[in-house]
Amino acid sequence: MAVDSAIEIVPPTEEELMQAAEIELAMGDGPLPPEGVEFLEDMDGGMIVDFDPATGMMPEEVPHNDNLAEYLDDDLLEPLAAELIDLFEEDKESRADWLQSFAEGLSLLGTENEERTEPFEGATGVHHPLLAEAATQFQAQAYKELLPANGPVNVKVVGQDVAIPSDPKAAEQPLGQRLSDQAARVKEFMNYQIMHVMEEYDPELDQMLFYLPLSGSAFKKVYYDETYERAVSKFITAEDLVVNYAATDLRTAARITHVVNVSENDLRRQQVYGFYKDMDLKGPASEKSESALDEKINELQGTTPSRVGNEMYTLLEMHVDLDIPGFEDLHQETGEPTGIALPYIVTIVEDTQQILAIRRNWNENDPRKLKKDYFVQYKFLPGLGFYGFGLIHMIGGLSKSATSILRQLVDAGTLSNLPAGFKARGLRVSNEEEPIAPGEWRDVDAPGGSLRDSLMPLPYKEPSGVLFQLLGMLVESGRRFAAIADMAVSETGSQQNPVGTTLALLERGTKVMSAIHKRLHYAQKKEFQLLARVFGDTVPEYPYEVGGGDVTVIRADFDDRVDILPVSDPNIFSMSQRV
Repeated sequence: MAVDSAIEIVPPTEEELMQAAEIELAMGDGPLPPEGVEFLEDMDGGMIVDFDPATGMMPEEVPHNDNLAEYLDDDLLEPLAAELIDLFEEDKESRADWLQSFAEGLSLLGTENEERTEPFEGATGVHHPLLAEAATQFQAQAYKELLPANGPVNVKVVGQDVAIPSDPKAAEQPLGQRLSDQAARVKEFMNYQIMHVMEEYDPELDQMLFYLPLSGSAFKKVYYDETYERAVSKFITAEDLVVNYAATDLRTAARITHVVNVSENDLRRQQVYGFYKDMDLKGPASEKSESALDEKINELQGTTPSRVGNEMYTLLEMHVDLDIPGFEDLHQETGEPTGIALPYIVTIVEDTQQILAIRRNWNENDPRKLKKDYFVQYKFLPGLGFYGFGLIHMIGGLSKSATSILRQLVDAGTLSNLPAGFKARGLRVSNEEEPIAPGEWRDVDAPGGSLRDSLMPLPYKEPSGVLFQLLGMLVESGRRFAAIADMAVSETGSQQNPVGTTLALLERGTKVMSAIHKRLHYAQKKEFQLLARVFGDTVPEYPYEVGGGDVTVIRADFDDRVDILPVSDPNIFSMSQRV
């Protein structure tokens, strides 16, 4: 049999080469590739690691605003969720004493009807309104100043009001002919949005300004809401914003956790719309433990939480720095991981410890990858740590003492008006079980002596004048500290004093309120800057006609050329000072 010496050698196809490479890698000494990851050979003989074979995307190809939880494997997400929840519990435990003292101080408001049986049945449960009066007075003054009827936003052009050069070829050219025109458009638009479009801004600011003087800290969250399709500035209580115990401010905090309670239907809606990862979730926890503050608030309001038909999930929206495998920070020259943790927003279901979303929290074109801010902290008094001091911390003791003295005075008056005492055993009084009504006379059998010798009333005293003076001193001290003492013009000196002298005396008596108002002015300025950023990123054009020609694009107006400030003046916060 003849053998053909001309043997045709067929080169392997590209698919066969790739399969051989995978088999060689799997049979080598190294570990097998993780599940959901493929190794592909490139044209130069190198190896490409594909983290998402279903989409064929590399980490650097994943769109900046996409949910990274869609691209990461559960083997990475599950331990990450457990670690972040442990950190959240540590942060929450570190402020437990602060939360407990705040909860106990809320009872000093006197909103609950307290039935007391000590020291006797029917003793008064009245609370002195010092704390409630101070909080209400502050809220009334600050609310009027921070949200005037014409809008809270003011603008300022630093430097000369120069003409803005116009480039007709630019897609987003400067809009106005002068900086003052641009500033006027920014002011008008922001006031229009806050006063008319953002319906929640007014009532939530009102509620925040009552909560702030009690707790010492309150927060605003400024963001673009996908549901409303507009900017939102939401009030967040100090209880629902848990910050790392070592933080000094929000900007440098390593972890910020916003606790969000969302219904099962709303959570499912956001999953379907693509904001959260579409995954199967276990049911929410049937029994959720309430914090001491929640229990006290429910007690003051007279409400009881209902679980039937109100299934709620607790989401932890954590603003945290992470070094996620596959999405590391790379050196610009070498391309090697730098080990620097980058800012992310991770949303976790606390009930099931499942990660719904991981999103980058820096601007796509920012080479430094700096964290974007969403929260603004309003402080009443700076305090000694991250959470400020409120009236509960500063005059809570005075309010408690005033309540105690007031109860003693009322109880003393009650006992002196309804005296009790001892009677001789042989003394018989008709219907002795019933108290004697005013103007009523009853028959008494007093055998063997006078009636006076058979009765001895207890030596109850009238309400003490010394206690009454002490109560007045405590109340005056608390009012003076909280800057709510009524100061008539006649009390500031002689009525013949010049106007300047009278204003100086008024200003001296309101230094505390002026300093608090300045802190609010600073926080509101920060809030408006975040709002301007959201408007510039999300609003494509003005919703109404504006001056300066065919001006419709809004993005170019919200740049750094115009400073956005609150209308409120931290140096003038009362009508008397303006007059």
